[in-house]
Amino acid sequence: MTRRSHFYWSVRRELWEHRSIFWVPLAVAGVALPAFLIHMARNADARAIAALAPAKRAAAIAMPYSMVASMILFASLIVGFFFALDALHAERRDRSVLFWKSMPVSDLVTVLAKAFVPFAVVPAVAFLIALAAQSAMLAASLPMLPIQGEELHLGQMTIAMAYGVAIHALWFMPIYGYLLLVSAWAPRAPLLWAVVPIFALAAAEKLALGSAFVLTVVRYRFMGAMAEGFAPNAMNSPLTQLSQLEPARFFAGPNLWLGLAFAAAFLYAAVRLRRSREPN
Repeated sequence: MTRRSHFYWSVRRELWEHRSIFWVPLAVAGVALPAFLIHMARNADARAIAALAPAKRAAAIAMPYSMVASMILFASLIVGFFFALDALHAERRDRSVLFWKSMPVSDLVTVLAKAFVPFAVVPAVAFLIALAAQSAMLAASLPMLPIQGEELHLGQMTIAMAYGVAIHALWFMPIYGYLLLVSAWAPRAPLLWAVVPIFALAAAEKLALGSAFVLTVVRYRFMGAMAEGFAPNAMNSPLTQLSQLEPARFFAGPNLWLGLAFAAAFLYAAVRLRRSREPN
């Protein structure tokens, strides 16, 4: 078998073992869709909506679709975080790492396959489920509110959602890389080992210097994709226009590439640790 096939089957193994990648966003969609239909039944007054100004009418119609997609994408983001945090620690905890190391798959391929799941698979699954949910919402609600079929720019919203998912996947890579590194190293409780040192460093900085640089960097890494990839104030209303996207500024910014460099460094360290780290 080639290294490419090793990678493919390693990714397949992760998907077999972690069905929450699919079930969590599906569960969120299953809760959100009935809530949306109840909302539509309570607010299906086409005349009141038609009386709104065009901009407010478009925002009012698009808001539930944006909220449902955001709920699904946020749930998948949490799944990705916990997957990365447990990916390398779990195989040491249950000592299955001894079996997997006996297979003809390198540590590099194993770590890259595990990283590929939160880097690419989780965002892609979330996007597809969110798109399916929005399509189901539109089909189910048209009989109650036909006006939204004319006002809802679902095509542009889909492009904006795909763009948002893609830039967040890139922006969060250093976070996932850091969590994978902690997962490869932590003797116990990887969540504590991931969080406590950051807060301890932030507290020490505040006490010694009176500044909050560490917390600012952490907050920017979690929230910065919105500021870097979209026009100012674009998130004050649902994304319905492609003019609200700013990919040139996002990809030209140094913070994206600096983050990707850190992600590569974290993954390299995780590979080295998996090679030498003993089971718990």
